[in-house]
Amino acid sequence: MSHTMPMRIDGDLVDAAKAVGAVSSRSATQQLSHWARIGRELEASPGTSQRDIQRVLAGEAAYDELGERAQAIVRAVWDEEMAKRLARLDLAAEFTAAGRSWTEADEQGNAVVRGDNTSV
Repeated sequence: MSHTMPMRIDGDLVDAAKAVGAVSSRSATQQLSHWARIGRELEASPGTSQRDIQRVLAGEAAYDELGERAQAIVRAVWDEEMAKRLARLDLAAEFTAAGRSWTEADEQGNAVVRGDNTSV
């Protein structure tokens, strides 16, 4: 039977779990549990080299040279990084600050120019 226990977790990690979890429809708690299970599997897997995974993540080795399990871990890390970057991305604010306009689709799929002081 599973049970929960209160614990202290770094605020940055909780913020990242909220952002990444939202992409996968998970709460921050569910995301943290997911990451913990991945870490547990990594440490328990004799065929997975944490060093090899770190080398791939650092761009020092090829992804294709990893085994299937290690590739899954690398993809999970990449997914996490992409979700964090997407959560921080605010192109509308960047374009507005730069005085640039941009085009996006509205709810009906129509192109709408933003940032040109003529759109609503």
